[in-house]
Amino acid sequence: MKKIVYIVLLVLSTLFVHAQQESAFTFSNYHMNVINPAYVGVDDETNLTASIRKQWSGVQFAPETQAVSFGTTLGRNLGFGVSIMNDVTFVEKQTFVGLDLSYKLRFNGNSNLYFGLKAGGSTYSVNTAGLETYNVLSDPNLASISSFNPNIGIGLLYKMDNFYVSFSIPRLLNTTVLKTDDVKAFPLSDTPHYYLGSGHNFDLSGTIKLKPSVLLRYVNGAPFSYELNTMFDYNNLFELGVLYRNKDTYAAKSIIKISDRFQLGFAYEIASRQLAVAGSTNEFFMNFKF
Repeated sequence: MKKIVYIVLLVLSTLFVHAQQESAFTFSNYHMNVINPAYVGVDDETNLTASIRKQWSGVQFAPETQAVSFGTTLGRNLGFGVSIMNDVTFVEKQTFVGLDLSYKLRFNGNSNLYFGLKAGGSTYSVNTAGLETYNVLSDPNLASISSFNPNIGIGLLYKMDNFYVSFSIPRLLNTTVLKTDDVKAFPLSDTPHYYLGSGHNFDLSGTIKLKPSVLLRYVNGAPFSYELNTMFDYNNLFELGVLYRNKDTYAAKSIIKISDRFQLGFAYEIASRQLAVAGSTNEFFMNFKF
């Protein structure tokens, strides 16, 4: 019965062209060069970061997202990196791969302005081979499809000591693919997303730091989105905190620092009463500094 419901939703989604929503991570402020290329090479560091997000534990074939990013410094105020994001929902799969380049403009004191450029593309596919339609003849509306769309993005980052402001559009081009013939139409639309974020680290004592941050997201045709984060860092050993996302989404977050170079994180996210039947969302996070 669940497969039939997903098939109906998939067919109905092909009647209109909608904007594809980019995935939102609970650990987004620790994984920023996925959405902002200006972050590669920040503070002359080399980082490898990965996240796995499993949504709605109570729903079969619910969305799952994996992201991997790498950033390093090339010297002469240049940074280089790679970011990969993979989204899977039932028979749908979308993968975006981008190459990131940043340039650092030094100001007086400890403040720097970073300019970022992202170049890459996304592949989108619908694999209907495994669907059970219980029809003798195959339905042409359920044929497998695939497409590739190149794209570019930009980003800015201003960083001063324990304070930062970030603005980015990771996919500038508004791309639409529409494959049609006599009986079927498959739409896909990538609409630019605008991200604005800021954060500050406060020293509350010799061992405890408070790390509040906010991330705003806007895309035409979808509700305005915001995330409020607060993390407490104890003696650079572990972090505990919470997140609130509009539409009544809450998350508890934790990060354990295995060493000065390696840290692991876990987030447990729940939605409002209206979506409680979908279950929780779990996210795993890993970061390694070379």
